[in-house]
Amino acid sequence: MSIIIVDDNATNQLIIKAILNKAGYQDLKVVSSAQELYSLLDIDNPVLNDSNVDLILMDMMMPEIDGLEACKKILQVERYKDIPIIFVTAVGDSSKMVEALDAGASDYVMKPINKMELLARIRSALRLKKEIDWHKERDKRIKFKLELAKKVQRNVLSRPISDENIEIKAVYKPTSELAGDFYEWHRIDSHRYGIILLDMMGHGIASSLVCMYISSVLRDTITRITDPELVMQELNRYMQQLYKKEELLNYYFTAIYLVVDTELRTVEYVNAGHPPGEVLIGDRAMQLTQGCCAIGLFENIEIRKGVIDFEEPVKIVMYTDGLPDALGENNEAALKDLLGRLKHESGIDPEEAVLGAVERHSGGAHKDDLCVIMISTK
Repeated sequence: MSIIIVDDNATNQLIIKAILNKAGYQDLKVVSSAQELYSLLDIDNPVLNDSNVDLILMDMMMPEIDGLEACKKILQVERYKDIPIIFVTAVGDSSKMVEALDAGASDYVMKPINKMELLARIRSALRLKKEIDWHKERDKRIKFKLELAKKVQRNVLSRPISDENIEIKAVYKPTSELAGDFYEWHRIDSHRYGIILLDMMGHGIASSLVCMYISSVLRDTITRITDPELVMQELNRYMQQLYKKEELLNYYFTAIYLVVDTELRTVEYVNAGHPPGEVLIGDRAMQLTQGCCAIGLFENIEIRKGVIDFEEPVKIVMYTDGLPDALGENNEAALKDLLGRLKHESGIDPEEAVLGAVERHSGGAHKDDLCVIMISTK
């Protein structure tokens, strides 16, 4: 344990050091002023300082810079904010003791020093420091794992497609947490494409894990079953496997799944409780509203598939509910304007358009995951 003794009185330094040495504390540093303490801690460049400090024993009354001021300054530095500081003082004024604790001190010991009391308070402070360090290390490990999980999650998302039949792009901006939005598409055969956009209940670790669970079965489900009604039934079956009667909460997601057939020139789709996707065929506009309830809510669900025929190239825009939320209070007009641009403007960059709209209407902030998919046949 590394302990720094701060006292301008040489006798006090010797007494405290002798007590601590006898109690088994060997890693001790002694300074005579707050300025020397600042220098030892390299307070102006703490990142460059590789010394470890577990506890500071500090005199309250010192020349030039007193203990209270020194305590406040040290605890303002991010690296040192959790170091316990115990005042060793002859000041018996209770208001000064309150001031010391308000400044961030962990405890105080009165002079003349009672050896047993000093050691007991040091042990208490060091136990607290050990607990804080353990939590900080655990949080660091969790943060690392979450960052890794976010990278894995991003890497399983489908890449843009631009081939002889179709172009598919996505704009994806999750919150700082693990995302609950997910999308995937696959070329089923030479002329059919299965595309799904889903929004899992909530966000964070649990929602992300359920997303990954669903993603693990999506490819086989989309390419093997293909029909939107049957795909949604199969996904509902998988979600029901997560449900436990003794739990009050069951996971569910909203989604739009569609199959674009560029040979038969049809779009077959199911909307499972999701914001309606926008479709533009020539001058004809419509929404993807046909479908069912959210997937995972009930064991048995009734599904009605929608079918759209197109002769001219078709544009489809799908989005999660994070988009209207990110566009602010007047989101209906803003959403209508943005969707109109995405559908009607040729050569538009969807990411630039979406993020530009969010920036204008809410300063770029969004509390929920945000995802937009654009599909254009050729």
